[in-house]
Amino acid sequence: MTSKKYGLIGCGMMGQEHVRNVALLDGAEIARTYDPVADLSAAAASLAGGATPASSLDEIIQDQSLDAFVIVSPNHLHVGQLQQIARHRDVPILVEKPLYTHPENADEIDAFAKSYGAPVWVAMEYRYMPPVAALIERADEVTGGIRMLTIREHRFPFLPKVGDWNRFNANTGGTLVEKCCHFFDLMRLVLKAEPVRIMASGGQDVNHLTEEFDGRTPDVWDNAYVIVDFDSGARAVLELCMFAEGSRFQEEIMAVGAAGKIEARVPGPGRFWPAKLGDPPVPELVTSPRSPMGPVRELLPINPDLLAAGDHNGSTFFQHQRFLEVVRGKGQVEVTLTDGAAAVAMGLAAQKSATESVVVRM
Repeated sequence: MTSKKYGLIGCGMMGQEHVRNVALLDGAEIARTYDPVADLSAAAASLAGGATPASSLDEIIQDQSLDAFVIVSPNHLHVGQLQQIARHRDVPILVEKPLYTHPENADEIDAFAKSYGAPVWVAMEYRYMPPVAALIERADEVTGGIRMLTIREHRFPFLPKVGDWNRFNANTGGTLVEKCCHFFDLMRLVLKAEPVRIMASGGQDVNHLTEEFDGRTPDVWDNAYVIVDFDSGARAVLELCMFAEGSRFQEEIMAVGAAGKIEARVPGPGRFWPAKLGDPPVPELVTSPRSPMGPVRELLPINPDLLAAGDHNGSTFFQHQRFLEVVRGKGQVEVTLTDGAAAVAMGLAAQKSATESVVVRM
């Protein structure tokens, strides 16, 4: 089988996670890398086992030997890079979330989607975490139809990034876009419904308050509550706290209906788990029917090789497996530009609601 050659655009921490996971696939390889920080591009190329760094974005885009691109650059660069690829060629793209960062980008993405002639997959890794995937598959059966959905993420603060770009809303779209578009995507997917009203409260209370970059203090939020009403009549709540890294589980997702409740519990990156506490937690799925009463707990251990390849409980690998089938012309995009845009729109609405103390109707 001929190996599909990928061009990697953006070679920081998450870009290198993509490199490690593509390396686990049969039939795909990172062949070219590009990052404006040349040392990062070289490091990713070496990690890929001998990829060739490009000296510019144009150089990697115009490389006709590449079968696909993986965009893992800072959030605010995604739209321009998609447009630049489109000016030269149409090949499959996997672009990291968030798809865009500012309201004015929405029309640009819509125009891109209508004109681009190849598949585009928006990277929403959380869909593919094994306990979350199990919840998605079994939620309707266990709940009898979801009426309430709660997503809780209690985690560590934003990590340092090159140029400290993730410390400022102008680059990220705001925490409820940058961090939480994953969860708004899950809400739409799990509930099979569209949001009609969003209410939020959030702020920056603990993290980054004493940091300063070129005379500027970070303005990214570190906690929030978001309530979303859906057109199905179901409602969902997001609870985010980014100063709770002492938690046993990083994500906890709970869906409840007339017949029962189902929960996915996802630990954070194993590299952050204190060695003195022994082995890191194992992902769990808990089903709690109303009759007969009594929770059933299932452990969902993840292949150690997948855990070692990144911080997302193997989901980056499972996502790349499916994307490779798209590149081969055998699979369908599972996270579309429409999905990616909808998740950002929800995040922007939540930012607006919290900032202006208003209810935002979608």
